[in-house]
Amino acid sequence: MDTVTINRAPVLTLWAAVVAERLGFDRDEALTLGKAVAGLTAQSKGQRLGIFTPSPEAVRLQRAEKAKKAGVFSVALLGRAVPVLHTDEGLRSVGKDQKPVTPANVEKYLKAKFGEALPTTRAAMVKLAKSRGPEQLTDEAFRLYEAFRPGVPAGESGWGAKGTLSIKKIEGMAEKK
Repeated sequence: MDTVTINRAPVLTLWAAVVAERLGFDRDEALTLGKAVAGLTAQSKGQRLGIFTPSPEAVRLQRAEKAKKAGVFSVALLGRAVPVLHTDEGLRSVGKDQKPVTPANVEKYLKAKFGEALPTTRAAMVKLAKSRGPEQLTDEAFRLYEAFRPGVPAGESGWGAKGTLSIKKIEGMAEKK
């Protein structure tokens, strides 16, 4: 299997999880971080396209205060400040409701989106992540994603659209530093 037809959100979710693991997070932590990076990125793009309206400042401040009281703090990953919380099971990203993301749900999502291509795609991404040292990967991770992500039409017509993800391209990028 050389290509997968898929939209960008699951690709970014998987890539961010692979990067997080390479940077030292355990697999469950990494899965939730990956899902959060994809969600934050989609939210930003949706606002740029006018699909989503940004929350009013008063609402954002209220959410920030509630998050702080709940013990939420941020972890930087792929240029995003990911809100996280310490739980009995480890670090977990949280949504606007301050509830921890469940790693099993993220894994189920990835399996549903990638199907039988998930192991091959994950292996190619792991190879790419391991081809860089942690510091270099931290600096380049989002640019690497932009270089291999599926191509979709620009603007609103590309929102949620599927494109072709080349696994061979990801593997090739691992060989070029």
